[in-house]
Amino acid sequence: MKVLMFGWEFPPHISGGLGTACYGLTKGLALNGVQVTFVMPHAFGDEDENYVRIRNASDVEIDTSSAIYRELFPNATFIQVNSRLIPYVGLDGYYNVINQMGSGILEQEFEGSRRKHTFASGYGPNLMQDVNLYAQVAAEIAKQEDFDLIHAHDWLTYRAGIAAKKVSGKPLVVHIHATEFDRSGEHNLNDIVYGMEREGMSAADAVCAVSDLTRNIVIEKYGIPAEKVFTLHNAVVPSDKKIVRKKNVNEKIVTFLGRVTFQKGPDYFVETALRVLEKDPDVRFVLAGDGDMMQHIIERVAELGISDRFHFTGFLRGADIDKMFGMSDVYVMPSISEPFGISPLEAMRAKVPVVISKQSGVAEVLQHAIKVDFWDIDATADAIYGLLHYPALSKLFADKGEEEVNNLKWENVAKKLKVIYEKTLRYE
Repeated sequence: MKVLMFGWEFPPHISGGLGTACYGLTKGLALNGVQVTFVMPHAFGDEDENYVRIRNASDVEIDTSSAIYRELFPNATFIQVNSRLIPYVGLDGYYNVINQMGSGILEQEFEGSRRKHTFASGYGPNLMQDVNLYAQVAAEIAKQEDFDLIHAHDWLTYRAGIAAKKVSGKPLVVHIHATEFDRSGEHNLNDIVYGMEREGMSAADAVCAVSDLTRNIVIEKYGIPAEKVFTLHNAVVPSDKKIVRKKNVNEKIVTFLGRVTFQKGPDYFVETALRVLEKDPDVRFVLAGDGDMMQHIIERVAELGISDRFHFTGFLRGADIDKMFGMSDVYVMPSISEPFGISPLEAMRAKVPVVISKQSGVAEVLQHAIKVDFWDIDATADAIYGLLHYPALSKLFADKGEEEVNNLKWENVAKKLKVIYEKTLRYE
């Protein structure tokens, strides 16, 4: 079986869990005998291609004079939005870019009928332009490649998947890693992105959701028939590196690692820290990440008078994440709405006990994690305090957690995905 897969990022150049999941999934599919060609807007050339073939969309030339191009994109326009660069860690503010599309717009002219578009790496200021141009490149790639099925990850690639389906007639599977309801909340939805998500799910022959929580949102909020929506929980890539347990302070360390944005609940982490420090002032709290709430969080920490107990590292990746886990005594994920949440798995892999919100998809699969409601800062503080002050409890969650997470393999996830592929091909 051959799959043409559309994503937005791939290790080692990743900005969040999406790229990590794509890597694990493609490796798992390869181990299940599925060949994957992974298309991304901007490839650096040093991506791991041991299990997957990478195609760089920036290298693909489009023939705008072809009949099929004109049929698919009759009203194609090319616009540039004047805005600052928005990385993944601030993606929850992407709608600010979209809302600027009514002002500061410049038309971009192209000479001749053949052209390439060089995509910016990551999530640049012209994100919506890139999304639409990516769809045009996808149509060209679909004419060139030999494949049985199309798989598109998250709203950024759905139009690419739809275009590839129209060109090839092959079935489309879309993968939901997060919805607009997760990113922006019930009352702050961006209609453009919501519409693109619904467009992709409606056009798909099968929809994969990373949790039952997300599956229910897809069915109830997007009106997608339940029979074509499948839950496919994430896993974690096994590490061949031993995490070194080392820190240069005597105090216990409690860590939050993720985007500093509404969805992830960093404000609840701060309020919980105050509760813990009232019982034990010899604890340090680390907030590792970046995002649109960072200034607010820093100001709140100062207002509460706990600045000397807080450390802000900024966005971490790779070896720095391993180093951070090596220092941590407890990992906390107080997400308000988390479709899945891979970071607790990474913490458990490093033998760090975790406290996670019940409002997360990963809570559906974990047994050896302490689960609390995101809003219950007293229960969260009690859980943290218990793990810090009762060594037997901490060791139990560390040992059992590591054992549990090592059994959550991408190879097994991919085996379930292959069954979904096979069902989709039979119903074609």
